Amino acid sequence: MSEKLLVNPIECEGHGACAELLPEMIHLDEWGYPIVDGRPVPAGLERDARAAVSACPTLALRLLRS
Repeated sequence: MSEKLLVNPIECEGHGACAELLPEMIHLDEWGYPIVDGRPVPAGLERDARAAVSACPTLALRLLRS
């Protein structure tokens, strides 16, 4: 079962914690908002992806199982 990261752009306030915890899949745009890699989360990064989701202060980031 694979998981994908999704960001809710309305909820996101651009804190950047997700990009610090998961730079392999998330980078910030010029305003500090996350750009999420649309590919499924690789097996070796699942733990880091969950940490990034948990660290989001506005709960704008989530993992979707497919």
